[in-house]
Amino acid sequence: MSDAAQMEFPVSWDELHRYARALAWRLHEQGPFKGIVAITRGGLVPAAIVARELDVRLVDTVCIASYDHKDQGATTVLKGLDSDGEGWLIVDDLVDTGTTAKIVRDMLPKAHFATIYAKPAGRPLVDTFITEVSQDTWILFPWDVELAYAKPISDRGGAR
Repeated sequence: MSDAAQMEFPVSWDELHRYARALAWRLHEQGPFKGIVAITRGGLVPAAIVARELDVRLVDTVCIASYDHKDQGATTVLKGLDSDGEGWLIVDDLVDTGTTAKIVRDMLPKAHFATIYAKPAGRPLVDTFITEVSQDTWILFPWDVELAYAKPISDRGGAR
């Protein structure tokens, strides 16, 4: 993500669980799915929740590296799948710029693609999502943060 990002959006474990269940609810009518493909690493937790809610026992992964904690770099496919995606559900935590989503879409063109969060640049690449956030928002997932003191907004400075 570029330095232009101005907002952080922290997501708790409870919120993530609630939104993953909402995603499963929305996907229930789209199935049944023969299996779920989680995009690692961010899609692993939502995929596990969706798999439980939809009673899907076959879960596989597509492994793509593109982010460090704040920046998107070059993408590397670490593990793909030998399928066209027919009958499969792809699950990820979010679609951001669409770089990773495009790679997975090209890999599994017939799969149904679902994310919890969608940003405008990547939104056209997914079939189902729960919440849209602005492109300049950095989502802080619960596995990426730890509890710490947060200054009140009035103590952070900036324009009033």
